[in-house]
Amino acid sequence: MRTTLPMLLICLLASVPVAWAEGEPPAAAVGPQENPFTAHHRGVYHVVQKILLRAAEKMPEEGYGFQPTEAVRSFGGILGHVADSQYYFCSVALGEENPAPKIEKSRTSKAELIAALGEAFTYCDRAYDGMTDASGADLVVLMGGDTPQLGVLGINHMHLMEHYGNLVTYLRMKDIVPPTSEPEFMATVNE
Repeated sequence: MRTTLPMLLICLLASVPVAWAEGEPPAAAVGPQENPFTAHHRGVYHVVQKILLRAAEKMPEEGYGFQPTEAVRSFGGILGHVADSQYYFCSVALGEENPAPKIEKSRTSKAELIAALGEAFTYCDRAYDGMTDASGADLVVLMGGDTPQLGVLGINHMHLMEHYGNLVTYLRMKDIVPPTSEPEFMATVNE
């Protein structure tokens, strides 16, 4: 874990310019701040939220069951998994019991999954908004190992972007332009 976490954080930080390629970085990511590390994570997280919600909105209802092969989740299944994972990672960072709503197994429609994803982001907002650089250094147990709270949120970012990559492929297979390839949309993510 000692070498894994720094490597994961490097990967996370290396991906940030891609999200900001079409616009200015979020206000939380520039200028001197009282809590620059957590402000940076919060800014990146809010950009990723908008990108994932936009991807969910772009896929038509009939595409939510799309599964390129039986070995992978459907488009809707990925969104349900992402929502469930938000509760997992953020409950660890918050020091709370995971509410474990089992969204992936219980929701299938576009409207249900977009609503559930929004609720999961609202739950996670508490973890991001309540953390300072000092509290971000506090250790919690994640997957059996000690991890700084801010590290848990960094892993959450990576997990979100991993699955956004899946969604991009599914959207492209349906001839739908993904959000990060829409200059007009990307110009708005920092607002």
